[in-house]
Amino acid sequence: MKDLEWSELLSVDIDEIDEDHRKLLEIFNLLNHALADKESADYQAAVLEELINFTAWHFSHEERLMIKHGYRDFDEHKAAHRELLNSARQFQQRIIRADISMSDDDFVFLERWLTEHILTDDRRLGAYLLQVI
Repeated sequence: MKDLEWSELLSVDIDEIDEDHRKLLEIFNLLNHALADKESADYQAAVLEELINFTAWHFSHEERLMIKHGYRDFDEHKAAHRELLNSARQFQQRIIRADISMSDDDFVFLERWLTEHILTDDRRLGAYLLQVI
């Protein structure tokens, strides 16, 4: 699979959020290489764990910014974060329980999971923060 590359399309025009998103892409691409190089299931699981942990931290970071700046859609955005993390953790548990490596379909799921949230919810948040910061 092809690496995800940072582009202005993914930018929310808020530097600290964009920096987090770049790091998420970096970890995601580590996972991509782990799959392509047929690394062990344990290694793939470790990179997936890192991706989920950083995502959880990033979501907390965004939520702090939303609270600080009175983001009107906070509850909806936070609920989307919880839903995304829950689906990622369920996905992770399925792979661990089955003791298998990730498949290309699994990887596509993660890619969609990451980019769709940035392109929808996070872009709305970025537009709001640009007005109030």
